[in-house]
Amino acid sequence: MSLPSRRPAPDTGPAAAPHSPRRRIPSRGARRAAALSLAAVTLLGAASPPDAPRALGIGDRLFPTLGNPGYDVTSYRVDLDYSGHNDRPLNAVTEITARATTGLGHLNLDFARGQVHSVEIDGRPARHQQDGEDLVITPAERIAPGQKLRIVVRHTSDPRGRSDAGWIRTADGLAMANQADAAHRVFPCNDHPSDKAFFTFRITAPQGVTAVANGEPAGQADRGPRRVWTYRTAHPMATELAQVSLGRSTVLRSQGPHGLPVRSVVPTAHRAALARWAAKTPGHLAWMERHVGRFPFETYGVLLADARTGYELETQTLSLFEKDLFTTGRIPDWYIESVMVHELAHQWFGDSVSPHRWSDVWLNEAHATWYEALYAQDKAGGQANLDTRMQRAYQQSDGWRADGGAPAAPKAASPGKKISIFRPSIYDGGALALYALRQRIGAAAFDRLERTWVTRHRDGVAGTADFVRLASEIAGQDLTGFFRSWLYEAKTPPMPGHPEWQSKKP
Repeated sequence: MSLPSRRPAPDTGPAAAPHSPRRRIPSRGARRAAALSLAAVTLLGAASPPDAPRALGIGDRLFPTLGNPGYDVTSYRVDLDYSGHNDRPLNAVTEITARATTGLGHLNLDFARGQVHSVEIDGRPARHQQDGEDLVITPAERIAPGQKLRIVVRHTSDPRGRSDAGWIRTADGLAMANQADAAHRVFPCNDHPSDKAFFTFRITAPQGVTAVANGEPAGQADRGPRRVWTYRTAHPMATELAQVSLGRSTVLRSQGPHGLPVRSVVPTAHRAALARWAAKTPGHLAWMERHVGRFPFETYGVLLADARTGYELETQTLSLFEKDLFTTGRIPDWYIESVMVHELAHQWFGDSVSPHRWSDVWLNEAHATWYEALYAQDKAGGQANLDTRMQRAYQQSDGWRADGGAPAAPKAASPGKKISIFRPSIYDGGALALYALRQRIGAAAFDRLERTWVTRHRDGVAGTADFVRLASEIAGQDLTGFFRSWLYEAKTPPMPGHPEWQSKKP
Protein backbone atom coordinates (compact mmCIF):
# COMPACT_ATOMS: atom_id res chain seq x y z
CA MET A 1 0.00 0.00 0.00
CA SER A 2 1.17 3.50 -0.74
CA LEU A 3 -0.46 6.48 0.97
CA PRO A 4 0.29 10.05 -0.11
CA SER A 5 0.80 11.14 3.49
CA ARG A 6 3.45 8.41 3.95
CA ARG A 7 5.59 9.50 0.98
CA PRO A 8 7.94 12.49 0.87
CA ALA A 9 6.73 15.13 -1.57
CA PRO A 10 8.94 15.74 -4.63
CA ASP A 11 11.17 18.73 -3.99
CA THR A 12 9.88 20.87 -6.86
CA GLY A 13 7.87 23.55 -5.07
CA PRO A 14 4.30 23.85 -3.82
CA ALA A 15 2.70 23.24 -7.23
CA ALA A 16 4.17 19.74 -7.35
CA ALA A 17 2.77 18.47 -4.05
CA PRO A 18 1.53 14.89 -4.24
CA HIS A 19 -2.14 14.17 -4.90
CA SER A 20 -4.31 13.39 -1.94
CA PRO A 21 -7.92 12.68 -1.22
CA ARG A 22 0.83 -3.34 -4.20
CA ARG A 23 2.34 -20.74 -14.69
CA ARG A 24 4.37 -22.49 -12.12
CA ILE A 25 3.22 -24.74 -9.32
CA PRO A 26 4.81 -23.82 -5.98
CA SER A 27 7.75 -25.95 -4.97
CA ARG A 28 7.24 -28.67 -2.43
CA GLY A 29 9.45 -26.69 -0.05
CA ALA A 30 7.32 -23.56 -0.42
CA ARG A 31 4.12 -25.53 0.16
CA ARG A 32 5.63 -27.26 3.18
CA ALA A 33 6.81 -23.92 4.61
CA ALA A 34 3.36 -22.46 4.19
CA ALA A 35 1.77 -25.52 5.79
CA LEU A 36 4.14 -25.37 8.77
CA SER A 37 3.39 -21.66 9.17
CA LEU A 38 -0.32 -22.33 9.11
CA ALA A 39 0.06 -25.11 11.66
CA ALA A 40 1.74 -22.58 13.91
CA VAL A 41 -1.14 -20.18 13.29
CA THR A 42 -3.60 -22.86 14.34
CA LEU A 43 -1.71 -23.63 17.53
CA LEU A 44 -1.35 -19.98 18.44
CA GLY A 45 -4.99 -19.11 17.75
CA ALA A 46 -6.68 -22.10 19.38
CA ALA A 47 -5.67 -25.70 18.75
CA SER A 48 -9.03 -27.01 19.95
CA PRO A 49 -11.78 -24.43 19.35
CA PRO A 50 -14.61 -24.69 21.89
CA ASP A 51 -17.86 -26.26 20.72
CA ALA A 52 -20.00 -23.19 21.44
CA PRO A 53 -20.58 -21.33 18.15
CA ARG A 54 -18.94 -17.92 18.45
CA ALA A 55 -16.56 -15.55 16.69
CA LEU A 56 -12.93 -16.68 16.72
CA GLY A 57 -9.56 -15.43 15.54
CA ILE A 58 -6.00 -16.69 15.26
CA GLY A 59 -4.61 -14.21 17.77
CA ASP A 60 -3.11 -11.57 15.49
CA ARG A 61 -2.06 -8.74 17.79
CA LEU A 62 -3.32 -5.99 15.46
CA PHE A 63 -6.47 -7.73 14.19
CA PRO A 64 -7.39 -10.32 16.83
CA THR A 65 -10.66 -11.44 15.19
CA LEU A 66 -9.16 -12.04 11.72
CA GLY A 67 -8.50 -15.57 10.52
CA ASN A 68 -9.95 -18.73 11.97
CA PRO A 69 -8.32 -21.74 13.65
CA GLY A 70 -8.75 -25.38 12.76
CA TYR A 71 -8.34 -25.54 8.98
CA ASP A 72 -6.09 -24.62 6.07
CA VAL A 73 -7.67 -23.29 2.85
CA THR A 74 -6.40 -24.79 -0.40
CA SER A 75 -8.48 -22.86 -2.94
CA TYR A 76 -11.32 -20.42 -3.47
CA ARG A 77 -13.75 -20.22 -6.35
CA VAL A 78 -15.72 -16.97 -6.24
CA ASP A 79 -18.69 -16.59 -8.63
CA LEU A 80 -20.03 -13.05 -8.90
CA ASP A 81 -23.12 -11.91 -10.81
CA TYR A 82 -22.93 -8.18 -11.56
CA SER A 83 -26.06 -6.35 -12.70
CA GLY A 84 -24.19 -3.40 -14.20
CA HIS A 85 -25.25 -1.16 -11.30
CA ASN A 86 -22.60 -0.55 -8.66
CA ASP A 87 -25.12 0.42 -5.99
CA ARG A 88 -26.82 -2.98 -5.82
CA PRO A 89 -25.75 -6.21 -4.10
CA LEU A 90 -24.20 -8.88 -6.31
CA ASN A 91 -25.44 -12.46 -6.13
CA ALA A 92 -22.49 -14.70 -5.35
CA VAL A 93 -21.36 -18.25 -4.64
CA THR A 94 -18.08 -18.89 -2.84
CA GLU A 95 -16.67 -22.41 -2.91
CA ILE A 96 -13.79 -23.17 -0.56
CA THR A 97 -11.66 -26.30 -0.47
CA ALA A 98 -9.77 -26.81 2.76
CA ARG A 99 -8.21 -29.36 5.08
CA ALA A 100 -9.08 -29.58 8.77
CA THR A 101 -6.06 -29.34 11.06
CA THR A 102 -8.03 -30.36 14.15
CA GLY A 103 -11.45 -31.75 15.06
CA LEU A 104 -14.20 -29.17 14.61
CA GLY A 105 -17.77 -29.04 15.83
CA HIS A 106 -18.10 -25.62 14.18
CA LEU A 107 -16.18 -23.96 11.37
CA ASN A 108 -15.81 -20.18 11.17
CA LEU A 109 -15.39 -17.97 8.12
CA ASP A 110 -14.81 -14.24 8.13
CA PHE A 111 -17.75 -12.54 6.38
CA ALA A 112 -19.66 -9.26 6.57
CA ARG A 113 -21.71 -7.00 4.28
CA GLY A 114 -23.77 -9.70 2.67
CA GLN A 115 -26.69 -12.02 3.28
CA VAL A 116 -26.05 -15.75 3.48
CA HIS A 117 -28.74 -17.82 1.75
CA SER A 118 -27.33 -21.31 2.35
CA VAL A 119 -24.20 -23.24 3.33
CA GLU A 120 -23.11 -26.76 2.40
CA ILE A 121 -20.17 -28.80 3.60
CA ASP A 122 -19.28 -31.75 1.39
CA GLY A 123 -22.66 -31.53 -0.33
CA ARG A 124 -24.73 -31.59 2.86
CA PRO A 125 -26.63 -28.59 4.23
CA ALA A 126 -25.04 -26.98 7.28
CA ARG A 127 -26.53 -24.63 9.83
CA HIS A 128 -25.08 -21.14 9.98
CA GLN A 129 -25.32 -18.03 12.09
CA GLN A 130 -23.62 -14.66 12.18
CA ASP A 131 -21.54 -13.55 15.18
CA GLY A 132 -20.03 -10.13 14.56
CA GLU A 133 -18.00 -10.47 11.38
CA ASP A 134 -17.76 -14.27 11.69
CA LEU A 135 -20.00 -16.68 9.81
CA VAL A 136 -20.23 -19.66 12.18
CA ILE A 137 -21.08 -22.92 10.39
CA THR A 138 -22.28 -26.09 12.12
CA PRO A 139 -21.84 -29.16 9.91
CA ALA A 140 -24.20 -32.15 9.99
CA GLU A 141 -21.36 -34.23 11.50
CA ARG A 142 -18.27 -33.23 13.45
CA ILE A 143 -15.25 -32.59 11.21
CA ALA A 144 -12.34 -34.95 11.80
CA PRO A 145 -8.66 -33.91 11.87
CA GLY A 146 -7.15 -34.14 8.39
CA GLN A 147 -10.57 -34.21 6.69
CA LYS A 148 -10.75 -32.57 3.28
CA LEU A 149 -13.60 -30.08 3.06
CA ARG A 150 -15.67 -28.53 0.30
CA ILE A 151 -17.60 -25.56 1.65
CA VAL A 152 -20.16 -23.80 -0.56
CA VAL A 153 -21.72 -20.52 0.57
CA ARG A 154 -24.49 -18.89 -1.46
CA HIS A 155 -24.67 -15.23 -0.53
CA THR A 156 -24.83 -11.65 -1.66
CA SER A 157 -21.88 -9.25 -1.83
CA ASP A 158 -22.87 -5.68 -1.05
CA PRO A 159 -20.83 -2.73 -2.38
CA ARG A 160 -22.87 -0.19 -0.46
CA GLY A 161 -22.05 1.25 2.95
CA ARG A 162 -19.12 3.06 4.46
CA SER A 163 -15.68 2.33 3.15
CA ASP A 164 -12.62 0.75 4.82
CA ALA A 165 -13.02 -0.91 2.15
CA GLY A 166 -13.71 -4.19 0.27
CA TRP A 167 -15.64 -3.12 -2.80
CA ILE A 168 -14.88 0.41 -3.95
CA ARG A 169 -17.28 2.09 -6.30
CA THR A 170 -15.65 3.62 -9.37
CA ALA A 171 -17.15 6.11 -11.82
CA ASP A 172 -18.20 3.25 -14.09
CA GLY A 173 -18.27 0.14 -11.91
CA LEU A 174 -16.43 -1.59 -9.08
CA ALA A 175 -12.96 -2.62 -7.94
CA MET A 176 -11.56 -4.13 -4.74
CA ALA A 177 -9.35 -2.73 -1.99
CA ASN A 178 -9.17 -5.44 0.67
CA GLN A 179 -6.10 -4.51 2.74
CA ALA A 180 -5.85 -5.17 5.58
CA ASP A 181 -9.16 -6.30 7.03
CA ALA A 182 -11.73 -6.20 4.22
CA ALA A 183 -11.73 -9.19 1.85
CA HIS A 184 -14.43 -10.71 4.03
CA ARG A 185 -16.60 -7.71 3.16
CA VAL A 186 -16.73 -9.14 -0.37
CA PHE A 187 -16.74 -12.93 0.05
CA PRO A 188 -16.56 -15.48 2.92
CA CYS A 189 -12.96 -16.44 3.59
CA ASN A 190 -10.20 -17.11 6.08
CA ASP A 191 -9.15 -13.48 5.94
CA HIS A 192 -5.56 -13.51 7.11
CA PRO A 193 -2.41 -13.38 4.92
CA SER A 194 -0.93 -16.42 6.68
CA ASP A 195 -3.49 -18.68 4.94
CA LYS A 196 -2.75 -18.30 1.22
CA ALA A 197 -4.68 -20.23 -1.42
CA PHE A 198 -5.29 -20.51 -5.15
CA PHE A 199 -8.17 -18.47 -6.59
CA THR A 200 -10.61 -18.81 -9.46
CA PHE A 201 -12.99 -15.96 -10.25
CA ARG A 202 -16.02 -16.46 -12.49
CA ILE A 203 -17.76 -13.17 -13.19
CA THR A 204 -21.04 -12.68 -15.05
CA ALA A 205 -21.69 -9.15 -16.29
CA PRO A 206 -23.64 -7.32 -18.98
CA GLN A 207 -22.16 -7.09 -22.46
CA GLY A 208 -20.14 -3.89 -22.64
CA VAL A 209 -18.73 -4.34 -19.13
CA THR A 210 -15.14 -5.57 -18.94
CA ALA A 211 -14.30 -7.90 -16.05
CA VAL A 212 -10.67 -8.43 -15.02
CA ALA A 213 -9.35 -10.30 -11.99
CA ASN A 214 -6.11 -11.63 -10.50
CA GLY A 215 -4.23 -14.18 -12.55
CA GLU A 216 -4.69 -15.12 -16.17
CA PRO A 217 -7.83 -15.46 -18.30
CA ALA A 218 -9.29 -18.96 -18.28
CA GLY A 219 -12.13 -18.46 -20.74
CA GLN A 220 -15.09 -16.31 -21.78
CA ALA A 221 -18.61 -17.31 -22.77
CA ASP A 222 -21.50 -15.21 -24.05
CA ARG A 223 -24.95 -15.88 -22.70
CA GLY A 224 -27.27 -13.62 -24.63
CA PRO A 225 -26.97 -10.09 -23.23
CA ARG A 226 -24.39 -11.19 -20.66
CA ARG A 227 -20.84 -12.51 -20.68
CA VAL A 228 -19.07 -14.86 -18.28
CA TRP A 229 -15.38 -14.13 -17.58
CA THR A 230 -13.09 -16.60 -15.79
CA TYR A 231 -9.67 -15.91 -14.26
CA ARG A 232 -7.37 -18.24 -12.36
CA THR A 233 -4.21 -17.64 -10.33
CA ALA A 234 -1.16 -19.82 -10.90
CA HIS A 235 0.28 -19.01 -7.48
CA PRO A 236 -1.30 -18.91 -4.01
CA MET A 237 -2.60 -15.56 -2.86
CA ALA A 238 -3.59 -13.89 0.40
CA THR A 239 -7.23 -12.83 0.57
CA GLU A 240 -6.27 -9.18 1.11
CA LEU A 241 -4.71 -9.15 -2.38
CA ALA A 242 -7.81 -10.24 -4.32
CA GLN A 243 -8.84 -7.94 -7.16
CA VAL A 244 -11.86 -7.80 -9.46
CA SER A 245 -12.40 -4.83 -11.75
CA LEU A 246 -15.81 -4.26 -13.35
CA GLY A 247 -16.45 -1.33 -15.65
CA ARG A 248 -16.36 0.15 -19.12
CA SER A 249 -12.67 -0.45 -19.42
CA THR A 250 -9.98 -1.11 -21.98
CA VAL A 251 -7.33 -3.78 -21.41
CA LEU A 252 -3.94 -2.71 -22.77
CA ARG A 253 -1.52 -5.55 -23.48
CA SER A 254 2.24 -5.63 -23.88
CA GLN A 255 5.20 -7.81 -22.95
CA GLY A 256 7.63 -7.61 -20.07
CA PRO A 257 10.98 -9.31 -19.49
CA HIS A 258 11.25 -12.94 -20.65
CA GLY A 259 7.94 -12.61 -22.54
CA LEU A 260 5.93 -11.94 -19.36
CA PRO A 261 2.34 -11.03 -20.30
CA VAL A 262 1.56 -7.47 -19.18
CA ARG A 263 -2.07 -6.38 -19.12
CA SER A 264 -3.25 -3.06 -17.72
CA VAL A 265 -6.80 -1.84 -17.23
CA VAL A 266 -7.87 1.77 -17.82
CA PRO A 267 -11.29 3.44 -18.07
CA THR A 268 -12.05 3.59 -21.79
CA ALA A 269 -13.13 7.22 -21.41
CA HIS A 270 -9.60 8.12 -20.20
CA ARG A 271 -7.55 5.77 -22.37
CA ALA A 272 -5.73 8.54 -24.24
CA ALA A 273 -4.44 10.13 -21.04
CA LEU A 274 -3.54 6.90 -19.24
CA ALA A 275 -2.09 4.61 -21.92
CA ARG A 276 1.36 6.21 -21.74
CA TRP A 277 1.57 5.42 -18.05
CA ALA A 278 0.57 1.80 -18.47
CA ALA A 279 3.24 1.54 -21.20
CA LYS A 280 5.95 2.22 -18.60
CA THR A 281 5.26 -1.04 -16.75
CA PRO A 282 7.61 -3.31 -18.79
CA GLY A 283 10.48 -0.94 -18.02
CA HIS A 284 9.62 -0.95 -14.34
CA LEU A 285 9.60 -4.75 -14.35
CA ALA A 286 13.03 -4.87 -15.97
CA TRP A 287 14.39 -2.40 -13.39
CA MET A 288 13.07 -4.45 -10.47
CA GLU A 289 14.40 -7.71 -11.93
CA ARG A 290 17.88 -6.20 -12.09
CA HIS A 291 17.69 -5.59 -8.34
CA VAL A 292 15.90 -8.64 -6.91
CA GLY A 293 15.55 -11.26 -9.63
CA ARG A 294 12.81 -12.67 -11.77
CA PHE A 295 9.22 -11.52 -11.37
CA PRO A 296 7.43 -14.09 -9.19
CA PHE A 297 4.02 -14.36 -10.92
CA GLU A 298 2.41 -15.33 -14.21
CA THR A 299 1.40 -11.82 -15.31
CA TYR A 300 1.41 -8.21 -14.14
CA GLY A 301 -0.26 -4.91 -14.88
CA VAL A 302 -1.79 -1.79 -13.37
CA LEU A 303 -5.45 -0.99 -12.76
CA LEU A 304 -5.96 2.76 -13.07
CA ALA A 305 -9.38 3.22 -11.51
CA ASP A 306 -11.58 6.30 -11.67
CA ALA A 307 -12.09 6.35 -7.91
CA ARG A 308 -10.96 8.21 -4.82
CA THR A 309 -9.38 5.89 -2.28
CA GLY A 310 -6.56 7.93 -0.76
CA TYR A 311 -4.00 5.20 -1.51
CA GLU A 312 -2.57 2.83 -4.08
CA LEU A 313 -2.61 -0.93 -3.47
CA GLU A 314 -0.50 -3.95 -4.45
CA THR A 315 -3.31 -6.35 -5.40
CA GLN A 316 -1.58 -9.46 -6.75
CA THR A 317 -0.69 -9.29 -10.48
CA LEU A 318 -2.88 -6.15 -10.92
CA SER A 319 -1.93 -3.20 -8.71
CA LEU A 320 -4.63 -0.62 -8.00
CA PHE A 321 -4.03 3.11 -8.57
CA GLU A 322 -6.21 6.20 -8.48
CA LYS A 323 -6.61 7.72 -11.93
CA ASP A 324 -6.02 11.21 -10.55
CA LEU A 325 -2.42 10.38 -9.64
CA PHE A 326 -1.68 10.38 -13.37
CA THR A 327 -3.89 13.23 -14.59
CA THR A 328 -3.40 16.21 -12.26
CA GLY A 329 -0.49 17.56 -14.30
CA ARG A 330 1.13 18.81 -11.08
CA ILE A 331 3.33 15.85 -10.17
CA PRO A 332 6.73 15.10 -11.77
CA ASP A 333 6.90 11.98 -13.91
CA TRP A 334 9.75 10.50 -11.85
CA TYR A 335 7.66 10.77 -8.70
CA ILE A 336 4.63 9.07 -10.24
CA GLU A 337 6.83 6.30 -11.62
CA SER A 338 8.45 5.76 -8.22
CA VAL A 339 4.97 5.21 -6.76
CA MET A 340 4.27 2.68 -9.52
CA VAL A 341 7.52 0.91 -8.61
CA HIS A 342 6.48 0.90 -4.93
CA GLU A 343 3.42 -1.23 -5.74
CA LEU A 344 5.39 -3.37 -8.18
CA ALA A 345 8.03 -4.08 -5.52
CA HIS A 346 5.25 -5.41 -3.31
CA GLN A 347 4.68 -8.25 -5.77
CA TRP A 348 7.93 -9.70 -4.38
CA PHE A 349 7.72 -8.21 -0.86
CA GLY A 350 4.25 -8.74 0.58
CA ASP A 351 2.54 -10.69 -2.20
CA SER A 352 4.87 -13.56 -3.13
CA VAL A 353 6.34 -13.46 0.38
CA SER A 354 3.39 -12.67 2.67
CA PRO A 355 3.61 -11.54 6.30
CA HIS A 356 3.17 -14.15 9.02
CA ARG A 357 1.38 -11.60 11.21
CA TRP A 358 0.24 -8.04 10.51
CA SER A 359 2.99 -6.82 12.87
CA ASP A 360 5.37 -8.05 10.14
CA VAL A 361 3.89 -5.61 7.62
CA TRP A 362 7.06 -3.49 7.84
CA LEU A 363 8.67 -6.21 5.69
CA ASN A 364 6.18 -5.30 2.96
CA GLU A 365 6.26 -1.53 3.24
CA ALA A 366 9.92 -0.97 4.11
CA HIS A 367 11.03 -2.91 1.06
CA ALA A 368 8.54 -1.26 -1.26
CA THR A 369 9.66 2.14 0.06
CA TRP A 370 13.30 1.15 -0.37
CA TYR A 371 12.92 0.31 -4.07
CA GLU A 372 10.66 3.32 -4.61
CA ALA A 373 13.45 5.52 -3.22
CA LEU A 374 16.17 3.80 -5.27
CA TYR A 375 14.12 4.21 -8.45
CA ALA A 376 13.45 7.88 -7.68
CA GLN A 377 17.19 8.42 -7.19
CA ASP A 378 17.93 6.72 -10.52
CA LYS A 379 15.36 8.87 -12.34
CA ALA A 380 15.64 12.21 -10.54
CA GLY A 381 19.19 12.23 -9.21
CA GLY A 382 19.76 15.12 -6.83
CA GLN A 383 16.04 15.82 -6.48
CA ALA A 384 15.57 12.42 -4.80
CA ASN A 385 18.92 11.46 -3.27
CA LEU A 386 18.62 8.29 -1.16
CA ASP A 387 21.08 9.41 1.54
CA THR A 388 19.25 12.72 1.91
CA ARG A 389 15.89 10.96 2.19
CA MET A 390 17.23 8.58 4.81
CA GLN A 391 18.82 11.39 6.84
CA ARG A 392 15.49 13.22 6.86
CA ALA A 393 13.78 10.00 7.93
CA TYR A 394 16.33 9.60 10.72
CA GLN A 395 15.53 13.09 11.97
CA GLN A 396 11.83 12.19 12.25
CA SER A 397 12.22 8.58 13.34
CA ASP A 398 11.84 9.04 17.10
CA GLY A 399 8.64 11.00 16.52
CA TRP A 400 7.27 8.29 14.23
CA ARG A 401 8.05 5.65 16.85
CA ALA A 402 6.31 7.68 19.55
CA ASP A 403 3.22 8.15 17.37
CA GLY A 404 2.90 4.76 15.71
CA GLY A 405 5.28 2.34 17.41
CA ALA A 406 8.56 0.89 16.23
CA PRO A 407 8.63 -0.59 12.68
CA ALA A 408 8.02 -4.21 13.78
CA ALA A 409 5.82 -3.29 16.75
CA PRO A 410 3.19 -0.99 15.23
CA LYS A 411 0.43 0.34 17.42
CA ALA A 412 -3.09 -0.97 16.85
CA ALA A 413 -5.34 0.80 14.39
CA SER A 414 -7.27 3.84 15.52
CA PRO A 415 -10.95 3.07 16.24
CA GLY A 416 -12.91 2.85 13.02
CA LYS A 417 -9.78 3.32 10.85
CA LYS A 418 -8.37 -0.11 10.16
CA ILE A 419 -5.78 1.05 7.62
CA SER A 420 -4.30 3.44 10.17
CA ILE A 421 -1.75 0.74 11.03
CA PHE A 422 0.00 2.02 7.88
CA ARG A 423 1.99 4.80 9.56
CA PRO A 424 5.33 6.42 8.62
CA SER A 425 7.27 4.19 11.03
CA ILE A 426 6.72 1.14 8.79
CA TYR A 427 7.34 3.03 5.53
CA ASP A 428 10.37 5.34 5.65
CA GLY A 429 11.01 4.23 9.22
CA GLY A 430 11.28 0.63 8.04
CA ALA A 431 13.34 1.63 5.00
CA LEU A 432 15.66 3.43 7.42
CA ALA A 433 16.24 0.11 9.19
CA LEU A 434 17.12 -1.47 5.83
CA TYR A 435 19.51 1.40 5.13
CA ALA A 436 21.17 0.81 8.52
CA LEU A 437 21.42 -2.89 7.74
CA ARG A 438 23.18 -2.20 4.43
CA GLN A 439 25.53 0.17 6.26
CA ARG A 440 26.26 -2.59 8.78
CA ILE A 441 26.76 -5.61 6.48
CA GLY A 442 27.77 -3.93 3.20
CA ALA A 443 25.99 -3.51 -0.12
CA ALA A 444 27.02 -6.89 -1.55
CA ALA A 445 25.70 -8.89 1.42
CA PHE A 446 22.54 -6.76 1.48
CA ASP A 447 21.85 -7.50 -2.19
CA ARG A 448 22.36 -11.25 -1.58
CA LEU A 449 19.94 -11.05 1.33
CA GLU A 450 17.24 -9.39 -0.77
CA ARG A 451 17.47 -11.94 -3.57
CA THR A 452 17.68 -14.89 -1.20
CA TRP A 453 14.68 -13.68 0.82
CA VAL A 454 12.33 -13.57 -2.16
CA THR A 455 13.51 -16.89 -3.60
CA ARG A 456 13.64 -18.88 -0.34
CA HIS A 457 10.14 -17.79 0.73
CA ARG A 458 8.52 -17.51 -2.68
CA ASP A 459 4.77 -18.32 -2.59
CA GLY A 460 5.03 -18.63 1.16
CA VAL A 461 4.64 -16.84 4.47
CA ALA A 462 7.48 -15.39 6.55
CA GLY A 463 7.95 -13.03 9.45
CA THR A 464 10.45 -10.74 11.10
CA ALA A 465 12.22 -13.58 12.91
CA ASP A 466 12.78 -15.31 9.56
CA PHE A 467 14.32 -12.13 8.13
CA VAL A 468 16.62 -11.72 11.13
CA ARG A 469 17.81 -15.33 10.83
CA LEU A 470 18.48 -15.03 7.11
CA ALA A 471 20.29 -11.72 7.46
CA SER A 472 22.50 -13.19 10.19
CA GLU A 473 23.20 -16.24 8.03
CA ILE A 474 24.24 -14.21 5.00
CA ALA A 475 26.22 -11.64 7.00
CA GLY A 476 28.02 -14.35 8.97
CA GLN A 477 27.24 -12.61 12.26
CA ASP A 478 24.48 -12.60 14.84
CA LEU A 479 22.32 -9.57 14.06
CA THR A 480 19.65 -10.24 16.70
CA GLY A 481 20.67 -7.27 18.87
CA PHE A 482 20.99 -4.98 15.85
CA PHE A 483 17.46 -5.77 14.70
CA ARG A 484 16.04 -5.57 18.21
CA SER A 485 17.11 -1.95 18.51
CA TRP A 486 16.14 -0.95 14.96
CA LEU A 487 12.80 -2.73 14.83
CA TYR A 488 11.43 -2.79 18.38
CA GLU A 489 12.86 -0.05 20.61
CA ALA A 490 11.25 3.33 21.31
CA LYS A 491 14.38 5.30 20.37
CA THR A 492 16.23 5.13 17.08
CA PRO A 493 19.76 3.74 17.50
CA PRO A 494 22.85 5.44 16.03
CA MET A 495 23.17 5.10 12.26
CA PRO A 496 26.21 3.01 11.23
CA GLY A 497 28.58 5.18 9.21
CA HIS A 498 26.74 8.39 10.11
CA PRO A 499 27.37 9.17 13.80
CA GLU A 500 26.52 12.81 13.09
CA TRP A 501 22.88 12.07 12.25
CA GLN A 502 20.49 13.19 14.96
CA SER A 503 16.80 12.43 15.55
CA LYS A 504 14.57 15.28 16.67
CA LYS A 505 12.87 14.89 20.01
CA PRO A 506 9.20 13.90 19.59
